[in-house]
Amino acid sequence: MKRACCPGSDRPRGARRRRFPRSSNAKESPGVTLMTFRRIPISVALFWLVAASMLSPSPVPASQPVQVEAVSAFLVEVSTGTVLLEQAPDVPIEPASFTKLMTLYLVFEAVEHGTAKWNDAVWISEKAWRTGGSKMFIEVGTRVPLEDLVKGIAVVSGNDACVAVAEHLYGTVEGFVDAMNRKAEELGMTATRFRNPHGLPHPEQITTARDMATLATAYLRRFPEALRFHSMLEYSYNNITQPNRNHLLTKDPTVDGLKTGYVAAAGYHLAATSLRDGMRLLAVVMGAKSPSVREAEAQKLLNYGFRSYVLLQPFEPGKPVAAVRVWKGVKDSLELFPASAEGFVVPAAMKDAVRTELRLPESVTAPIGTGAVIGSAVITVGDGEPRVIDLVSREDIPQAGVFVRAWHSLLKAEDWNWGRIGAVTGGIAVGAAALVFLALLALRRRNRKRRSAARFHPRRF
Repeated sequence: MKRACCPGSDRPRGARRRRFPRSSNAKESPGVTLMTFRRIPISVALFWLVAASMLSPSPVPASQPVQVEAVSAFLVEVSTGTVLLEQAPDVPIEPASFTKLMTLYLVFEAVEHGTAKWNDAVWISEKAWRTGGSKMFIEVGTRVPLEDLVKGIAVVSGNDACVAVAEHLYGTVEGFVDAMNRKAEELGMTATRFRNPHGLPHPEQITTARDMATLATAYLRRFPEALRFHSMLEYSYNNITQPNRNHLLTKDPTVDGLKTGYVAAAGYHLAATSLRDGMRLLAVVMGAKSPSVREAEAQKLLNYGFRSYVLLQPFEPGKPVAAVRVWKGVKDSLELFPASAEGFVVPAAMKDAVRTELRLPESVTAPIGTGAVIGSAVITVGDGEPRVIDLVSREDIPQAGVFVRAWHSLLKAEDWNWGRIGAVTGGIAVGAAALVFLALLALRRRNRKRRSAARFHPRRF
């Protein structure tokens, strides 16, 4: 048995080492030396494999078409509340000046309820004047119209203006913050806690991208007129002009709101809304590294949403879908309207695969009440689940007079099932004939009995 030159080698001692020719396809790159790899211990190899896996970037999940460079993000269609994209939507994060959306919500609600007016002269306290951070630069001891303060909040993110309106509406900032949290609970913002009306850092003030999207969506749907403030490019007060910090207003003409925010612990926030082709989207970006990043990421979300989805309005608002014949009523026809005129969002690739089927009776009979469900519209997108929308009456149609009802009964005679009527009538006639026959038979038997009795018992005189 031949001795190996060293443990683990099959080459005999003294044997010449065999050299393999280099492949003709192998080419050395400048600065790169081809090395002959020796055996590496398994532990070392595993170490480098684990390190490589930790250093390599995580791939974007296949189900996430857009990756946002921020802590969290949310994209929603405003009118329907359809969520189009979400990224870490429930990660707790400080709201910063997103807090001001709730402050503005309560202001608009107060004006709507009549407890405040736009021309209210709001007294500026020393507490409001001393509030730090971004300012509108209101002066202590002065009175400022409520509408001006709203502009200062919506456009230049004035913290001082937030304190002023809080004290004006609820007497104290603490009372106003309590109202903010009650409204948050009412809207379903389960992960949000407010501790001030402006968003300056507070250890107990927290929210999520999902909750901020819930608030902003409710705000836009209930108070769409607020966009006249949020779309202002700048605002001047006290001889000081400040630009709107939402720079997407100047970069995308379809963007008309909504709010920015920043605190050091959370990063840069932006809630941007845009209206294109009748569809309004809201993009929420929270925790970006810089103002430019938050703008780019919000723009990315909006472009993705408008490119990938469309809002379908199956029925024209305020117009009837169909009409049906009315019998025995004061009117001869009834217009039907969809019970819900809300549109729905579908992938853009499926917009031509929408089918609508109306299921209606040929006619209805009075009386008919407002809101009565007469038929339905069935809408199907591709092979998806059908959406059923009730078709209802928007008016009362009482019964007509006796002569009209009688006339309509005659007109409807052509709709009668004469075959069934004939069968029923024939059955009645046969039954009646059978009864007559049985009656005659019984009468005959009675007469026979009488004659038989008279024969055996002659009458005596």
